[in-house]
Amino acid sequence: MRAHHARAAKALDVQTEPGGEFWGWAGRTLGAPARTATGAPAWLRLVSAPEGKASGKLWDGTLDAQHVFGDLDGHRPALLAVHDAVDDGTAYRAELSVRVDEPVLSDDPILRHDLQLPDSWWADLAGTLAKVSAVDTDRVAVRQQYMDRAIPQFVGIPAPAAICWTTAHSDVHWANLTEPLRILDWEGWGQAPEGFDAATLYAYTLLQPDTAARLRTVFPILGSPAGLAAEATVCAQLLQTVARGDNLALEDQLRTWAEELRHR
Repeated sequence: MRAHHARAAKALDVQTEPGGEFWGWAGRTLGAPARTATGAPAWLRLVSAPEGKASGKLWDGTLDAQHVFGDLDGHRPALLAVHDAVDDGTAYRAELSVRVDEPVLSDDPILRHDLQLPDSWWADLAGTLAKVSAVDTDRVAVRQQYMDRAIPQFVGIPAPAAICWTTAHSDVHWANLTEPLRILDWEGWGQAPEGFDAATLYAYTLLQPDTAARLRTVFPILGSPAGLAAEATVCAQLLQTVARGDNLALEDQLRTWAEELRHR
């Protein structure tokens, strides 16, 4: 990965900066700060996959997002260039983006400390996600078949009918957000039940009741009939990860949420 990252930097005419190496899940991605030939700060991210699987929603998500959303009024780091390569049966895609210098709000998707965010930040988040939701796309983030299977298994209710399907980032958590607002990691965006992004962020906020309450105020779809399908889907997703040994810190809160959804 390091060798191909260096080759991509050379191909894209950027100079990586030492000391900023960042590895993604299971070593699938490698990112590092860089500077363009003109000295502009950038971020070079390399993703790898078996050659036969180097296509589809996740592989093309960032590029598709650039074409559809641009920089979302500065709330999404713009993609500057892409470089593809294949070596010994593995495909590599390098994505050069505008660098986001603000730190993420949490090193963990789960919010483990109280946040005091200004009203303007919450307004920017709600406005940006509303713009995302209004986009028309044939990309799919959540499938009805998954809802039909997972919600009864993990939440204990039949899958609620989604009153409306809208476009979602689909991975809005605290390690993908900064202040001032930037929303990172656009691999998996696509159609999902209305309110999906708000429900996702709410799930990762359950350890912090004050911030969770603020989320409910900013996103009134949470707790409403229109949001039930999204909430049940996210709750099922996270309880499924708990069953696999991940996100164990959220287990009690997720089970309480599932009980609330059953009552609703």
